[in-house]
Amino acid sequence: MQNLQQKASEWSGINTNDAFSIDQTNLFNKLGLQTFINLSTNFYNRVYDDEEEWFRSIFASSEKENAIQNQYEFFVQRMGGPPLFSQRRGHPALIGRHRPFPVTHRAAERWLHHMQQALDSTPDIDDDSKIKMMNFFRHTAYFLVAGDELKNQN
Repeated sequence: MQNLQQKASEWSGINTNDAFSIDQTNLFNKLGLQTFINLSTNFYNRVYDDEEEWFRSIFASSEKENAIQNQYEFFVQRMGGPPLFSQRRGHPALIGRHRPFPVTHRAAERWLHHMQQALDSTPDIDDDSKIKMMNFFRHTAYFLVAGDELKNQN
């Protein structure tokens, strides 16, 4: 059986080297905290206003402000900044934290659609950073899909 990273690479079309190129540059130092807050706010405004009820329903049990904070704190931590997420919530444990949600291929693509729009409309993110971040997001989204399928097999 393929491991989750291999499935993520296959399904996302992003190899692990490209997915983790975010580790070659400290994007937190480059972009700053406010940029990550703006990105997450922009993203979740789109998610909570999505015209597709099936997609909005995935987030129905979450308060938008908490979702924004969780996301930007994770992004800051993962992209070279202080461990804000871990200090407040513990280890990120992405698959475990997303276990209650239906993380399907369709949901991943919808999530990625909103993230691409949020990246494109958030000032202060240069093109190189957008590419690195989107590669990471695409690979990670499909890593979660693989984790969801593993959950459903057990």
